[in-house]
Amino acid sequence: MALRDKLAARAQPYLAPGESVQHVFQAQTGPTPYFFFLTLLIIFWIRYRIVVVTDQRILVLQAGALTATKPKGDSPVAVLPRETVLGPVSGLWGTTEATGEKLRVHKRFHKDIAAADAAIRP
Repeated sequence: MALRDKLAARAQPYLAPGESVQHVFQAQTGPTPYFFFLTLLIIFWIRYRIVVVTDQRILVLQAGALTATKPKGDSPVAVLPRETVLGPVSGLWGTTEATGEKLRVHKRFHKDIAAADAAIRP
């Protein structure tokens, strides 16, 4: 099973009836991941997130530190209107603050952010 499919399947309990996932990607809070090479204490600063873009809204879910693909908690960290623009992002670890917190998104998910933003523009 592909990573995006796994994330979408695990986000299903947080969706409303009839709501469908359009895009999904992983992100993290905290300092730039490059600091990982300086100290192992960064593990205590980083919080992992799963951002789920549906046809109705955008959900930001908390993920586990050891299993960053599994949402945890009973409710989303943030719920945003679908019209929220997430990008643009650039670089190896692009940054977006559209969710209310500074999220760093790896380059492999930049195309998901671009596609989610393109879907709301006429």
